[in-house]
Amino acid sequence: MTSNPTSMDIRSGFLPGAESRKVRVDRTTRGDLPDEPVVVDMRPDRTGLRDVNARTRRDRVRLRSASWAFTTRRVPQGVGCSILPDAGAPEAGDLVLARVDALGHHGALQLVSGRRRTLFPGDEIVVAYGNRYACAQFESVVPESMGPCHLVAGGGIASRAVNWHAKISRGPTQITPIGAVADASGRRLNLRDFALEPRSRRGSYRPTAIAVIGTSMDSGKTQTCAYLVRGLIAGGSRVGYAKITGTGAGGDYWLLRDAGAETVLDFTDVGHASTYLLGSEEIERTLRRLVDLVAEDGVDAMVLEIADGVLQPETAALLQSETFRDLVGGMVVAAQDSMGASAAVSWLRDHPTPRLALSGVLTAAPLQVREAADATGLPLFDREALASRQVAMDLLGRARRRAHHTKFERSTPDADG
Repeated sequence: MTSNPTSMDIRSGFLPGAESRKVRVDRTTRGDLPDEPVVVDMRPDRTGLRDVNARTRRDRVRLRSASWAFTTRRVPQGVGCSILPDAGAPEAGDLVLARVDALGHHGALQLVSGRRRTLFPGDEIVVAYGNRYACAQFESVVPESMGPCHLVAGGGIASRAVNWHAKISRGPTQITPIGAVADASGRRLNLRDFALEPRSRRGSYRPTAIAVIGTSMDSGKTQTCAYLVRGLIAGGSRVGYAKITGTGAGGDYWLLRDAGAETVLDFTDVGHASTYLLGSEEIERTLRRLVDLVAEDGVDAMVLEIADGVLQPETAALLQSETFRDLVGGMVVAAQDSMGASAAVSWLRDHPTPRLALSGVLTAAPLQVREAADATGLPLFDREALASRQVAMDLLGRARRRAHHTKFERSTPDADG
């Protein structure tokens, strides 16, 4: 039997100690990967398992055969090599091996490689526990036990769905946890164990950041980000992207890589399967860490995506924070309709970070564009306009002037000082 693994299709534990052929790993994601090729044993023989007990052997083979979800992409190959059936109450970010029982809304799983794997009842998958807030899909919470629960996101989130949109007639996909994923010493694994940390303290250099926020889920935020990145690249800028809040999934990540962003990160890179129900201090810390990580790559500008709508609790708190004011030069608001755009701009009116423009789903309707422009006084740009050098660089220039002004304000002592 032979096989030909692509970059990172195999995410389960390899068989340590085997005489293995070497496969280069596609380093499209950052992390503490070794400089030498990662050794991946793809042969069917059991070399390397002769010195371990039967249970350990079964666990490693079972984890190797499972499909590992996008949310687990920071977990190095081979670290997860044992299964704990009675691990107690799960925490957000814990890795779990689960069996698919009945298919619902999510009939496919996004793998680490970016491929969508079609699911069948009986399949075994490795996913992460997490909460979810998605008005057009599910609200869910980490369950209190490792009993049957749900797959609530295609990127690989195990959770207990408490309500969902009426359009989801099939309900959530049902899964049963088999056991927590642990390392060789039996220590339960959590995404925060593999979180990226900035290599050094951020110096004086900070690329200008434009945040894209939305009136709701599916308002066009990610498309706005992707086309704005295209426009900034057309203007000669090296651009980085980070998704600060949301639920772990691969679609946005791969779209921004395709758009040409040199660095693409999200909250899963700093240890969170999702950001719903995180405290405000941890959300602000996530923003700072992601901005610092993107800045380390020496980009000229960065585009930051903030998930869901401005009324979502974590989003609202973040937008009103000093951290957001300090790090973001300007905002582009994506809206579904003119009323949503008007309400969002009104809600943000006293916010110190300027609203640069409107975009999103509403730009497909000329009448909505006219209404929104009249109501808000802001310029509106569709995707094609954002991808143009002139529009993108003008937005960047306005954000850069505001960021420079904020930096000057903070460095100038008070009159009484």
